[in-house]
Amino acid sequence: MDDRSGCADDRGSSPVEFVLVGTLLTALTLAVLQLAFAVYVRNVVHDAAVEGAYHAALADTTPEEGIERTRDVISRAVGADYAEDIRIGVSGAPPYETVDVRVRTTFPLLGLIGLPLAMEVEAHAPAETFGEE
Repeated sequence: MDDRSGCADDRGSSPVEFVLVGTLLTALTLAVLQLAFAVYVRNVVHDAAVEGAYHAALADTTPEEGIERTRDVISRAVGADYAEDIRIGVSGAPPYETVDVRVRTTFPLLGLIGLPLAMEVEAHAPAETFGEE
């Protein structure tokens, strides 16, 4: 007869531990990947806003062309759904005007699915003029 009590028996605990630890590590890995993806989307949208602001700030372009440039860059990198709310404006007084581009977009929570218009980035560029000398 065996003296061991039923509580001290470790048989069969390895698969349970593997499932518990494996689930935790998988969830942690997926969370880190999702965070990295959210940072990537933010960086893409910010770089697109910078590109659009500098394009719109050129002396021979219009603000609409800056918006279109921003929309194109975002659409190529992460999809057109992320390029819906793009605004452009001018601030400052001549000769120190700046072109400002603001993009509000989805913050990805689960893959590309996320909170609409929860992330906002802004970029500024000095406005170019055909200077009279």
